[in-house]
Amino acid sequence: MTDLSPSQRTWKTFKRNKIAVAALIFIVATIVIAILGYLIMPDSTPMANNMTIQLSIKKPGSEFMMLRLPKTEPVDTVNIFNKMLFGQPSFYRDIPITGYRLKKDSIIADEYIGAEDKPEKKAYYVPGTGRYGLKAPAIGGWGAFRKTFWLGTDVYGRDLLSRLILGSRVSLAVGLMSVIISMLLGVTIGAVAGYFGGWIDAALSWLMNILWSLPALLLVIAISFALGKGLWQIFIAVGLSMWVEVARLVRGQVMSLKQVEYVEAARSLGFNNTRIITKHILPNIIGPILVLASSNFASAILLEAGLSFLGFGAQPPMPTWGSMIKEHYGYIVMDSPYLAILPGVAIMLLVYAFNLVTVGLRDAFDIKSQSTRF
Repeated sequence: MTDLSPSQRTWKTFKRNKIAVAALIFIVATIVIAILGYLIMPDSTPMANNMTIQLSIKKPGSEFMMLRLPKTEPVDTVNIFNKMLFGQPSFYRDIPITGYRLKKDSIIADEYIGAEDKPEKKAYYVPGTGRYGLKAPAIGGWGAFRKTFWLGTDVYGRDLLSRLILGSRVSLAVGLMSVIISMLLGVTIGAVAGYFGGWIDAALSWLMNILWSLPALLLVIAISFALGKGLWQIFIAVGLSMWVEVARLVRGQVMSLKQVEYVEAARSLGFNNTRIITKHILPNIIGPILVLASSNFASAILLEAGLSFLGFGAQPPMPTWGSMIKEHYGYIVMDSPYLAILPGVAIMLLVYAFNLVTVGLRDAFDIKSQSTRF
Protein backbone atom coordinates (compact mmCIF):
# COMPACT_ATOMS: atom_id res chain seq x y z
CA MET A 1 0.00 0.00 0.00
CA THR A 2 3.07 2.27 -0.06
CA ASP A 3 2.35 3.38 -3.64
CA LEU A 4 -1.13 4.59 -2.74
CA SER A 5 -2.12 8.10 -1.73
CA PRO A 6 -3.36 8.67 1.85
CA SER A 7 -6.98 8.89 0.67
CA GLN A 8 -6.61 5.67 -1.34
CA ARG A 9 -5.09 3.86 1.64
CA THR A 10 -7.92 5.10 3.85
CA TRP A 11 -10.59 3.90 1.40
CA LYS A 12 -8.87 0.52 0.97
CA THR A 13 -8.75 0.05 4.74
CA PHE A 14 -12.38 1.13 5.08
CA LYS A 15 -13.48 -1.41 2.44
CA ARG A 16 -12.05 -4.23 4.53
CA ASN A 17 -14.74 -3.57 7.12
CA LYS A 18 -17.65 -5.28 5.37
CA ILE A 19 -20.18 -4.26 8.00
CA ALA A 20 -19.23 -0.59 7.65
CA VAL A 21 -19.47 -0.84 3.86
CA ALA A 22 -22.92 -2.42 4.14
CA ALA A 23 -23.95 0.41 6.49
CA LEU A 24 -22.67 2.97 4.00
CA ILE A 25 -24.66 1.31 1.20
CA PHE A 26 -27.77 1.42 3.41
CA ILE A 27 -27.21 5.14 4.08
CA VAL A 28 -26.73 5.88 0.36
CA ALA A 29 -29.89 3.93 -0.50
CA THR A 30 -31.82 5.87 2.16
CA ILE A 31 -30.50 9.14 0.73
CA VAL A 32 -31.59 8.16 -2.80
CA ILE A 33 -35.07 7.20 -1.55
CA ALA A 34 -35.32 10.47 0.39
CA ILE A 35 -34.27 12.56 -2.63
CA LEU A 36 -36.71 10.84 -5.00
CA GLY A 37 -39.39 11.20 -2.33
CA TYR A 38 -42.72 12.02 -3.94
CA LEU A 39 -41.76 10.34 -7.21
CA ILE A 40 -41.78 6.88 -5.62
CA MET A 41 -44.27 7.35 -2.77
CA PRO A 42 -47.72 5.76 -3.08
CA ASP A 43 -49.20 9.05 -1.83
CA SER A 44 -47.55 11.90 -3.75
CA THR A 45 -49.70 14.68 -2.31
CA PRO A 46 -47.86 17.43 -0.39
CA MET A 47 -46.72 16.17 3.04
CA ALA A 48 -48.27 12.76 2.18
CA ASN A 49 -51.35 14.15 3.87
CA ASN A 50 -54.13 12.50 1.84
CA MET A 51 -56.57 11.48 4.57
CA THR A 52 -59.19 8.76 4.23
CA ILE A 53 -60.71 8.64 7.69
CA GLN A 54 -62.74 5.50 6.89
CA LEU A 55 -59.46 3.60 6.47
CA SER A 56 -58.02 4.62 9.83
CA ILE A 57 -55.52 2.16 11.39
CA LYS A 58 -55.54 -0.58 8.77
CA LYS A 59 -53.04 -3.41 9.02
CA PRO A 60 -50.00 -3.65 6.73
CA GLY A 61 -50.91 -5.25 3.41
CA SER A 62 -54.57 -4.21 3.60
CA GLU A 63 -56.24 -3.95 0.22
CA PHE A 64 -59.37 -1.94 -0.55
CA MET A 65 -61.45 -1.09 -3.57
CA MET A 66 -61.29 2.66 -4.19
CA LEU A 67 -63.59 4.81 -6.29
CA ARG A 68 -61.55 7.62 -7.80
CA LEU A 69 -63.49 10.67 -8.93
CA PRO A 70 -62.01 13.84 -10.44
CA LYS A 71 -62.21 16.96 -8.30
CA THR A 72 -64.55 19.71 -9.43
CA GLU A 73 -62.01 22.47 -8.75
CA PRO A 74 -59.02 22.81 -11.11
CA VAL A 75 -55.65 21.47 -9.96
CA ASP A 76 -52.41 22.71 -11.52
CA THR A 77 -49.94 20.17 -12.83
CA VAL A 78 -46.41 20.74 -11.55
CA ASN A 79 -43.21 19.74 -13.33
CA ILE A 80 -41.27 16.68 -12.26
CA PHE A 81 -38.69 18.71 -10.30
CA ASN A 82 -41.34 20.49 -8.23
CA LYS A 83 -43.17 17.22 -7.73
CA MET A 84 -39.99 15.56 -6.45
CA LEU A 85 -39.45 18.37 -3.92
CA PHE A 86 -42.94 19.40 -2.90
CA GLY A 87 -45.40 16.83 -4.23
CA GLN A 88 -48.37 17.06 -6.58
CA PRO A 89 -51.82 18.08 -5.27
CA SER A 90 -54.26 15.31 -6.06
CA PHE A 91 -56.52 15.59 -9.09
CA TYR A 92 -58.99 13.22 -7.45
CA ARG A 93 -60.78 12.27 -4.33
CA ASP A 94 -60.59 8.63 -3.39
CA ILE A 95 -63.58 6.94 -1.76
CA PRO A 96 -63.28 3.44 -0.29
CA ILE A 97 -66.13 1.21 -1.54
CA THR A 98 -67.18 -2.40 -1.33
CA GLY A 99 -68.98 -2.45 -4.68
CA TYR A 100 -70.71 -0.31 -7.28
CA ARG A 101 -73.08 -0.35 -10.23
CA LEU A 102 -73.63 2.02 -13.11
CA LYS A 103 -76.94 3.69 -13.75
CA LYS A 104 -77.07 5.96 -16.84
CA ASP A 105 -74.62 8.80 -16.13
CA SER A 106 -74.25 8.00 -12.44
CA ILE A 107 -72.51 5.41 -10.34
CA ILE A 108 -74.18 3.88 -7.31
CA ALA A 109 -71.40 3.00 -4.87
CA ASP A 110 -71.48 1.07 -1.63
CA GLU A 111 -69.26 3.38 0.38
CA TYR A 112 -67.11 1.72 3.03
CA ILE A 113 -67.80 3.18 6.47
CA GLY A 114 -65.99 0.78 8.77
CA ALA A 115 -65.30 -2.87 9.43
CA GLU A 116 -68.31 -3.16 11.75
CA ASP A 117 -70.73 -0.92 9.84
CA LYS A 118 -72.82 -1.64 6.78
CA PRO A 119 -71.78 0.14 3.56
CA GLU A 120 -73.70 3.29 2.73
CA LYS A 121 -75.14 3.65 -0.78
CA LYS A 122 -74.29 6.92 -2.51
CA ALA A 123 -74.77 8.15 -6.07
CA TYR A 124 -72.12 10.12 -7.96
CA TYR A 125 -72.38 11.82 -11.33
CA VAL A 126 -69.78 10.33 -13.66
CA PRO A 127 -70.21 11.25 -17.32
CA GLY A 128 -68.31 9.19 -19.88
CA THR A 129 -66.75 5.81 -19.44
CA GLY A 130 -64.64 4.69 -16.54
CA ARG A 131 -62.50 1.69 -15.86
CA TYR A 132 -62.21 -1.08 -13.35
CA GLY A 133 -59.14 -3.09 -12.59
CA LEU A 134 -55.92 -3.06 -10.61
CA LYS A 135 -54.65 0.30 -11.86
CA ALA A 136 -55.93 3.79 -11.20
CA PRO A 137 -57.72 5.64 -14.02
CA ALA A 138 -56.00 8.18 -16.23
CA ILE A 139 -56.04 11.87 -15.33
CA GLY A 140 -59.47 13.37 -15.81
CA GLY A 141 -61.33 10.08 -15.74
CA TRP A 142 -62.96 8.07 -13.03
CA GLY A 143 -62.68 4.48 -12.06
CA ALA A 144 -62.67 1.80 -9.42
CA PHE A 145 -59.40 0.07 -8.64
CA ARG A 146 -57.65 -1.96 -6.00
CA LYS A 147 -55.26 -0.14 -3.69
CA THR A 148 -52.85 -1.85 -1.32
CA PHE A 149 -51.46 -0.15 1.77
CA TRP A 150 -48.18 -2.02 2.13
CA LEU A 151 -47.40 -0.71 5.64
CA GLY A 152 -50.98 0.07 6.60
CA THR A 153 -52.51 3.42 7.47
CA ASP A 154 -52.19 5.74 10.44
CA VAL A 155 -54.87 7.10 12.73
CA TYR A 156 -55.99 9.59 10.06
CA GLY A 157 -56.12 7.05 7.25
CA ARG A 158 -52.89 8.26 5.62
CA ASP A 159 -50.51 5.87 3.87
CA LEU A 160 -47.82 4.95 6.42
CA LEU A 161 -45.20 3.95 3.84
CA SER A 162 -45.38 7.38 2.19
CA ARG A 163 -45.00 9.17 5.48
CA LEU A 164 -42.03 7.00 6.48
CA ILE A 165 -40.28 7.82 3.20
CA LEU A 166 -40.93 11.53 3.62
CA GLY A 167 -39.82 11.33 7.25
CA SER A 168 -36.42 10.03 6.13
CA ARG A 169 -35.98 13.25 4.14
CA VAL A 170 -36.54 15.32 7.29
CA SER A 171 -34.14 13.25 9.41
CA LEU A 172 -31.37 13.31 6.81
CA ALA A 173 -31.85 17.04 6.14
CA VAL A 174 -31.63 17.86 9.85
CA GLY A 175 -28.54 15.67 10.20
CA LEU A 176 -26.81 17.23 7.18
CA MET A 177 -27.55 20.87 7.99
CA SER A 178 -26.77 20.40 11.68
CA VAL A 179 -23.41 18.79 10.91
CA ILE A 180 -22.54 21.57 8.45
CA ILE A 181 -23.38 24.28 11.01
CA SER A 182 -21.57 22.50 13.84
CA MET A 183 -18.50 21.84 11.69
CA LEU A 184 -18.23 25.44 10.49
CA LEU A 185 -18.50 26.80 14.02
CA GLY A 186 -16.55 24.08 15.77
CA VAL A 187 -13.61 23.93 13.37
CA THR A 188 -13.28 27.71 13.25
CA ILE A 189 -13.49 28.30 17.01
CA GLY A 190 -11.41 25.24 17.90
CA ALA A 191 -8.67 26.15 15.42
CA VAL A 192 -8.50 29.75 16.65
CA ALA A 193 -8.38 28.69 20.30
CA GLY A 194 -5.77 25.99 19.76
CA TYR A 195 -3.50 27.98 17.45
CA PHE A 196 -3.36 31.37 19.20
CA GLY A 197 -3.63 30.19 22.80
CA GLY A 198 -3.33 32.77 25.59
CA TRP A 199 -6.38 34.80 26.58
CA ILE A 200 -8.18 33.85 23.34
CA ASP A 201 -7.91 30.17 24.22
CA ALA A 202 -8.93 30.86 27.83
CA ALA A 203 -12.03 32.82 26.79
CA LEU A 204 -13.16 30.33 24.14
CA SER A 205 -12.44 27.37 26.41
CA TRP A 206 -14.55 28.97 29.14
CA LEU A 207 -17.43 29.34 26.67
CA MET A 208 -17.03 25.75 25.51
CA ASN A 209 -16.98 24.42 29.07
CA ILE A 210 -20.14 26.34 29.96
CA LEU A 211 -22.03 24.94 26.95
CA TRP A 212 -20.49 21.50 27.46
CA SER A 213 -22.06 21.29 30.91
CA LEU A 214 -25.60 21.76 29.53
CA PRO A 215 -27.60 18.68 28.42
CA ALA A 216 -27.86 18.70 24.63
CA LEU A 217 -31.63 18.17 24.50
CA LEU A 218 -32.32 20.97 26.99
CA LEU A 219 -30.01 23.31 25.06
CA VAL A 220 -31.79 22.51 21.80
CA ILE A 221 -35.19 23.10 23.43
CA ALA A 222 -34.01 26.46 24.79
CA ILE A 223 -32.74 27.54 21.37
CA SER A 224 -35.99 26.34 19.79
CA PHE A 225 -37.96 28.49 22.22
CA ALA A 226 -35.90 31.50 21.15
CA LEU A 227 -36.13 30.81 17.40
CA GLY A 228 -39.65 29.37 17.23
CA LYS A 229 -41.00 26.10 15.88
CA GLY A 230 -40.17 24.93 12.38
CA LEU A 231 -37.75 22.91 10.28
CA TRP A 232 -35.16 25.64 9.69
CA GLN A 233 -35.20 26.49 13.38
CA ILE A 234 -34.40 22.85 14.14
CA PHE A 235 -31.44 22.96 11.73
CA ILE A 236 -29.99 25.92 13.61
CA ALA A 237 -30.86 24.68 17.10
CA VAL A 238 -29.33 21.23 16.66
CA GLY A 239 -26.29 22.66 14.89
CA LEU A 240 -25.65 25.20 17.65
CA SER A 241 -25.86 22.46 20.28
CA MET A 242 -23.22 20.24 18.65
CA TRP A 243 -20.34 22.56 17.77
CA VAL A 244 -18.68 22.40 21.21
CA GLU A 245 -17.64 18.77 20.79
CA VAL A 246 -16.09 19.60 17.41
CA ALA A 247 -14.32 22.66 18.79
CA ARG A 248 -12.80 20.70 21.70
CA LEU A 249 -11.49 18.04 19.33
CA VAL A 250 -10.04 20.55 16.84
CA ARG A 251 -8.50 22.65 19.63
CA GLY A 252 -6.61 19.67 21.00
CA GLN A 253 -5.46 18.51 17.58
CA VAL A 254 -4.27 22.00 16.57
CA MET A 255 -2.37 22.46 19.85
CA SER A 256 -0.51 19.20 19.20
CA LEU A 257 0.42 20.15 15.63
CA LYS A 258 1.21 23.89 15.77
CA GLN A 259 4.79 23.27 16.93
CA VAL A 260 5.73 20.54 14.43
CA GLU A 261 8.48 21.10 11.87
CA TYR A 262 6.36 21.75 8.78
CA VAL A 263 4.33 24.42 10.59
CA GLU A 264 7.56 26.08 11.78
CA ALA A 265 8.84 25.94 8.21
CA ALA A 266 5.65 27.61 6.96
CA ARG A 267 6.10 30.40 9.51
CA SER A 268 9.73 30.91 8.46
CA LEU A 269 8.59 31.26 4.85
CA GLY A 270 6.35 34.14 5.90
CA PHE A 271 2.96 32.47 5.46
CA ASN A 272 0.18 34.16 7.41
CA ASN A 273 -1.71 32.43 10.19
CA THR A 274 -4.84 31.84 8.09
CA ARG A 275 -2.87 29.97 5.44
CA ILE A 276 -0.98 27.94 8.02
CA ILE A 277 -4.22 26.85 9.71
CA THR A 278 -6.22 26.11 6.56
CA LYS A 279 -3.46 24.70 4.33
CA HIS A 280 -1.09 22.97 6.73
CA ILE A 281 -2.85 22.08 9.98
CA LEU A 282 -6.51 21.34 9.17
CA PRO A 283 -5.75 18.93 6.26
CA ASN A 284 -3.72 16.83 8.68
CA ILE A 285 -6.60 16.46 11.17
CA ILE A 286 -9.33 15.78 8.63
CA GLY A 287 -9.57 12.17 9.79
CA PRO A 288 -10.75 12.86 13.36
CA ILE A 289 -13.07 15.59 12.05
CA LEU A 290 -14.77 13.22 9.59
CA VAL A 291 -15.16 10.56 12.25
CA LEU A 292 -16.79 13.05 14.60
CA ALA A 293 -18.99 14.38 11.78
CA SER A 294 -20.36 10.88 11.17
CA SER A 295 -20.98 10.41 14.88
CA ASN A 296 -22.70 13.81 15.12
CA PHE A 297 -24.92 12.93 12.17
CA ALA A 298 -26.37 10.05 14.18
CA SER A 299 -26.73 12.27 17.25
CA ALA A 300 -28.55 14.92 15.21
CA ILE A 301 -31.09 12.35 13.97
CA LEU A 302 -31.79 11.27 17.54
CA LEU A 303 -32.09 14.88 18.72
CA GLU A 304 -34.53 15.70 15.92
CA ALA A 305 -36.63 12.65 16.73
CA GLY A 306 -36.71 13.63 20.40
CA LEU A 307 -37.68 17.20 19.59
CA SER A 308 -40.44 16.07 17.23
CA PHE A 309 -41.75 13.69 19.89
CA LEU A 310 -41.92 16.61 22.34
CA GLY A 311 -43.60 18.85 19.76
CA PHE A 312 -40.67 21.21 19.08
CA GLY A 313 -39.69 19.79 15.69
CA ALA A 314 -41.24 20.17 12.26
CA GLN A 315 -44.89 20.96 12.68
CA PRO A 316 -47.84 18.89 11.36
CA PRO A 317 -48.77 17.84 8.80
CA MET A 318 -45.08 17.42 7.88
CA PRO A 319 -44.22 13.81 8.76
CA THR A 320 -41.21 13.12 10.94
CA TRP A 321 -40.31 9.85 12.57
CA GLY A 322 -40.45 11.39 16.04
CA SER A 323 -43.88 12.92 15.50
CA MET A 324 -45.19 9.63 14.08
CA ILE A 325 -44.15 7.88 17.30
CA LYS A 326 -45.80 10.62 19.34
CA GLU A 327 -49.09 10.28 17.44
CA HIS A 328 -49.25 6.50 17.83
CA TYR A 329 -47.26 5.42 20.90
CA GLY A 330 -50.52 4.66 22.70
CA TYR A 331 -51.24 1.91 20.17
CA ILE A 332 -48.17 -0.09 21.31
CA VAL A 333 -50.27 -1.68 24.07
CA MET A 334 -53.24 -2.12 21.72
CA ASP A 335 -53.62 -4.17 18.58
CA SER A 336 -51.63 -1.83 16.26
CA PRO A 337 -48.09 -1.54 17.69
CA TYR A 338 -46.61 -1.26 14.18
CA LEU A 339 -47.76 2.39 14.01
CA ALA A 340 -45.06 3.39 16.52
CA ILE A 341 -42.64 0.51 16.00
CA LEU A 342 -42.03 1.16 12.28
CA PRO A 343 -40.75 4.74 12.67
CA GLY A 344 -38.82 3.62 15.76
CA VAL A 345 -37.13 0.87 13.76
CA ALA A 346 -36.35 3.38 10.99
CA ILE A 347 -34.61 5.67 13.50
CA MET A 348 -32.71 2.74 14.99
CA LEU A 349 -31.48 1.42 11.64
CA LEU A 350 -30.33 4.80 10.34
CA VAL A 351 -28.55 5.75 13.56
CA TYR A 352 -26.95 2.31 13.80
CA ALA A 353 -25.75 2.60 10.19
CA PHE A 354 -24.05 5.94 10.92
CA ASN A 355 -22.45 4.48 14.05
CA LEU A 356 -21.07 1.56 12.03
CA VAL A 357 -19.67 3.98 9.46
CA THR A 358 -18.12 5.96 12.33
CA VAL A 359 -16.32 2.85 13.57
CA GLY A 360 -15.18 2.06 10.03
CA LEU A 361 -13.81 5.58 9.53
CA ARG A 362 -12.07 5.48 12.90
CA ASP A 363 -10.27 2.28 11.94
CA ALA A 364 -9.52 3.54 8.43
CA PHE A 365 -7.94 6.75 9.71
CA ASP A 366 -6.18 4.77 12.48
CA ILE A 367 -7.55 7.01 15.21
CA LYS A 368 -7.11 5.88 18.79
CA SER A 369 -10.37 5.52 20.69
CA GLN A 370 -9.16 7.65 23.59
CA SER A 371 -8.34 10.63 21.38
CA THR A 372 -11.93 11.29 20.35
CA ARG A 373 -15.25 11.00 22.10
CA PHE A 374 -18.10 9.00 20.50
